[in-house]
Amino acid sequence: MLLAIASISQSGAADRDLPRLREQVTKKRKPTQFRKDVCQDVDRQFMLTESNIAKQGLPVINLVQNLSGLTPSLADLSRRHLLQVGGLGLMGLSLTKLLAAEQAAGLGETRQASVGQGSRSPRADHCIVLFLNGGPSHLDMWDMKPDAADGIRGEFQPIATSLPGYQVSDQMPKLARHMHQATVVRSMHHGVNNAHASAVYAAMTGHDRGEIGGGATPTDYPSPGCVLSMVRPPARAIVPQVHLPYITAEGAGGPPQPGFFAGILGRAKDPLFVLRDPNSPDFSIPELTLLADVSTERLALRRALFQEVDRQLAQRSGVTIADGMTGLQERALQLLTSDNTQRAFRLSDEPDSVRDSYGRNIYGQSTLLARRLIEAGTRMVTLSWAPDANATWDTHGSNFKTLKGTLLPQLDAACSSLLADLETRGLLERTIVAVFGDFGRTPKINAANAGRDHWNYCYSLMLLGGGFAQGKIYGSSDKIGAFPASDPLIPGDIISTIYHCLGLRHDREVHDLSNRPYRLVPTGDVVEALLA
Repeated sequence: MLLAIASISQSGAADRDLPRLREQVTKKRKPTQFRKDVCQDVDRQFMLTESNIAKQGLPVINLVQNLSGLTPSLADLSRRHLLQVGGLGLMGLSLTKLLAAEQAAGLGETRQASVGQGSRSPRADHCIVLFLNGGPSHLDMWDMKPDAADGIRGEFQPIATSLPGYQVSDQMPKLARHMHQATVVRSMHHGVNNAHASAVYAAMTGHDRGEIGGGATPTDYPSPGCVLSMVRPPARAIVPQVHLPYITAEGAGGPPQPGFFAGILGRAKDPLFVLRDPNSPDFSIPELTLLADVSTERLALRRALFQEVDRQLAQRSGVTIADGMTGLQERALQLLTSDNTQRAFRLSDEPDSVRDSYGRNIYGQSTLLARRLIEAGTRMVTLSWAPDANATWDTHGSNFKTLKGTLLPQLDAACSSLLADLETRGLLERTIVAVFGDFGRTPKINAANAGRDHWNYCYSLMLLGGGFAQGKIYGSSDKIGAFPASDPLIPGDIISTIYHCLGLRHDREVHDLSNRPYRLVPTGDVVEALLA
């Protein structure tokens, strides 16, 4: 879709042919033939084929954006169709091809996934998930065991926090000053101890299917951002949900992990994947920017042409050119011409001191970008902290060296700066910040240069803002952090409570593209004790 946005702003032929195209509208023809003729006229003026996309230097990208108003048939079109760009289509289709696709597929008005009734008054309007992909060590972060035996307690020391009586790792001194604002759960567990993909999927959707590995599939439950952007789209012209900076693979070269996609809701509801490094000096999102030689006035002129054709066609035949695509086109054009959208991605506007505070690395700058997007009105931003499952927090070897050398300093800087900025801007009260991973690490330190292995039987996570309690330590683990000692929770409980804060019922029905019903969170309930 974004490829289509870039291409329309490059087509100049239409500006010279407005009078002729307007004249076509006034000719008396049967409604069906009239509609097809107008579409063909538009196609001849605007069509860019696959063969000349490369010649014109248009970007072929793997970003998928959910924009409100998507017609059902578009969800079923192939990537090849999406690359056959029609200038007024704005969805990577010529209008005649859209008609042909609809007719050939026999698609009706019911082929769109939906979310049933059951909203409630929200405590939060936005959510940021810092997903520590690979499994962060709870014993070396939030649930220190300084009195445990050698081989369990680890190399780090506990330090006092802003919450009296609660200690965290000495590798998180900045976050320690925010613990009075946080809810920390120390009694998490689920049924997946081997496959990262299944553990990530359980953590992000609440669907614990056990050790069933593999990549993302169309039958997966949707991520929270996909549901939230459907039910509560942004009030302003901004992308509704963003995922950055990686589509994490299930191991190097493996398939994309599940849990971050729309799944049963259809690919059209996937987030915008921003896969460029925000720490790069030349970071930008050109797909959301008009080309230099195209003014907003020229784009507005083309929009006016489409609206005039559409209006007169509706008067004569009672149908519109795009059969429901107008809302989508308006949304795309709003994004192209919105100062709000452009500003959100301009990290260069931030003072150097602010960028430095988040950390000059891909994760620190991605966290800063998340703050800017939330500030601009984006509903949800998910940051997956690993290019593949084994690259960062999966510390089977050199656990302490890796945590101390890179991971914890980066997290400490980025997350503490995010919390401070959200609070200063008055956004923390209505924004959830969730910090968690797929599972924890073993109490026993292994012989692989002092590593810790997977441990799903007990782990910790942190939740702040957006209706969650302040200064709350929920649950506890046993003396070595191996199993919950009190108040055990599962991922479905956490996801249900996040949905609750965002104004969505966790037990509402979600319908897939075939209108089959699913419970939004398969297992789990809202945990009232976590709420303010």
